[in-house]
Amino acid sequence: MKRKKELSESGRQLALDLNFSPAGSLIESHSSERKAIEEDSFPFEHISEIAELESWRKEINRPLYYIHKWWARRLGSVFRAIILSTFAPKGSDILSLFYKPASLNGVKVFDPFMGSGTTVGEAIKLGAIAIGRDINPVAYFTVKNALIKKDRQRLIETFETLRKSVASPLQSYYTTLLDSGEMAAVLYYFWVKWLPCPACRRPVDLFSSYIFAKHAYPNRFPEAQAVCPECGNVSAIHCAATSVTCQSCKSIFNPQVAPVRGQKATCKHCAHTFSILKAVKERDKPPEHRMYAKLVLLKDGSKQYLPINEWDINLYENAKNELKTREKAYPFVAIKPGYNTDQVLNYCYRYWHEMFNHRQLLCLSVLAEQIRLIEDANVRELFACLFSGCLEFNNLFASYKGEGTGAVRHIFSHHILKPERTPLEANLWGTPKSSGSFSTLFESRILRAVDYSEKPFEIKPRQRKTKIEAEKIYGLSPATGTEIANHFCELSEAKPVYLSCGDSAVTDIPTESVDAVITDPPFFDNVHYSELADFFYVWQRYILQNSVSGNDTTRHPNEVQCADALVFADRLQRVFSECHRVLKPEGLLVFTYHHSKTDGWRAILSALVRAGFATVATHPIKSEMSVATPKSQAKQPIDIDVIIVCGKRDRVELKDSLANALESAARNTASQVSRFNAHRRYLSENDVLVVYMAQLLKPLSAHPQIETALDWLEEKRSQIQHHIKDSHAQQSLS
Repeated sequence: MKRKKELSESGRQLALDLNFSPAGSLIESHSSERKAIEEDSFPFEHISEIAELESWRKEINRPLYYIHKWWARRLGSVFRAIILSTFAPKGSDILSLFYKPASLNGVKVFDPFMGSGTTVGEAIKLGAIAIGRDINPVAYFTVKNALIKKDRQRLIETFETLRKSVASPLQSYYTTLLDSGEMAAVLYYFWVKWLPCPACRRPVDLFSSYIFAKHAYPNRFPEAQAVCPECGNVSAIHCAATSVTCQSCKSIFNPQVAPVRGQKATCKHCAHTFSILKAVKERDKPPEHRMYAKLVLLKDGSKQYLPINEWDINLYENAKNELKTREKAYPFVAIKPGYNTDQVLNYCYRYWHEMFNHRQLLCLSVLAEQIRLIEDANVRELFACLFSGCLEFNNLFASYKGEGTGAVRHIFSHHILKPERTPLEANLWGTPKSSGSFSTLFESRILRAVDYSEKPFEIKPRQRKTKIEAEKIYGLSPATGTEIANHFCELSEAKPVYLSCGDSAVTDIPTESVDAVITDPPFFDNVHYSELADFFYVWQRYILQNSVSGNDTTRHPNEVQCADALVFADRLQRVFSECHRVLKPEGLLVFTYHHSKTDGWRAILSALVRAGFATVATHPIKSEMSVATPKSQAKQPIDIDVIIVCGKRDRVELKDSLANALESAARNTASQVSRFNAHRRYLSENDVLVVYMAQLLKPLSAHPQIETALDWLEEKRSQIQHHIKDSHAQQSLS
């Protein structure tokens, strides 16, 4: 009843803003009227400024969707604006509504690709009934743990129980003996892969540089750490130094030059150069690993880089022997071939547990055993979720980011499974100065998400002297923690969320019962989520004793993501057809999308039209990435998504003429690009491509014959490219 009271108060506020009677609901009062999101005036440039702020610290500004790794997590501020605009009538001031309490009482929003749960979470915050479904059990598990009601004090008590049980034994494997005779905690161990030289059989360390640690801002903080290739001593040097004299063995070396160059390595003993991948395959097992340095935490709170000593080697051997005594200590599951797993299979990693060293496996095993003993099922699953997230930072594919930033670069920083030649082993339980540890992630992920769930906020750009900062605005939404329905028929005010795991082309949702479908479908040729999600899934099943699912993989024959564009279009059509069935006649299908290839747009066009939809509006918007390795490495990075708004084709006027489609799309693109330019946002050529191709969807999806529209799109490839280049070149920043 408390939630009902909260929502009724905010409902009166929204009713007044939109000229409704206080007793009326938004959807009932204006069900057939054109919506704000269908208008060209949708304030995408202003919403993008809010989204930009969110994107720099997503895990802080929307922690609810960051309790566990997922890929392509969309920005909450974007989806708040989408949901508001989908139900607000034309002429509404969306930017004003964004910062006012709102209630969409009785409105049902469905997301068939819920991923990390952004649509579901934002719909709950706006008082709607939210239905989320995903074919991947890791996504379902993540969203369920994010949204279920949590008792903060009980979670802290459970964590303290775990700490008393396992912290000390786990920490004992991350200690070292200093030269002074004192003991110290180890924050990080530095490892390097090595291979025997194919010519002389001597070990070749796969260093691409002997500098293994430096500051994130080397121009301001030039000190770096280098390891001597002769004796293994660690020296503090200038990051640009080309000649260093080791203080231990007095050898002189260039720290910038090491055995590895590109995909090849050169043996320092016999000067033989060889292909690393070929050498790995010939051995038919992953490369060996060697510890060479560590970062210790001294008693006075300072940190020191030191070489590995005999104590460290013996301690690791003790962990290795202890692991052997544990029965079924870790999940033993083979890695299946796939688009995103072939890379590790080529490096001869055959099983998921091979991506961890023996100490990591021992500590994970001890921790998993204790989590399994937690009596409360919901609490147990939440800590299993935390454990699963901890895997990102504690494996042999993690690496060192350096000083001045979060120290651990997690396994999916490249969105792929990339074998790391110089992996970093972090202190798994952690210290207050650790990064990516179980204890610190409990604070930064779980407790932060609980706090946000209890007191949600939006961020608002504020000018602070010379820069824009984010101001938190509270009081716009009720607490999000809730009971979750297991079936559609259970949905109610007490259980306003229904989550399920399965093929979204087949649901138990009644026909014409959903007011809007709002989602973000996967791409057809990018990161294959299920192949990567298996890294987490095998451990989730291991902890929860197969309660997640009966399979040892999250892959599913009906998952939409597929490298074949035709198969992708067909599978997406199946889901869109189900959306068409459950959507009310006047309801809208709204989703975000971007792609740099024509095939990606052909697939979307085909899926939409064959499912019975036509595009009625498109709006460019800030995408989720501001800082990411794939984006920084791209020549023409995509920073823009497009919001595609669709209605049922039987309610849209169909036109068979495409005579002016290219020119009309160019004019509309120029208009939208100029609106971004006026706000100091310059678009890359691929960004302009996204805006332009989205504009073409409107006339093409409204053509009576889909085959004619698809053929036309194919025929106009060169002209389309010309318009895109022209629109890109005509940008001007005011």
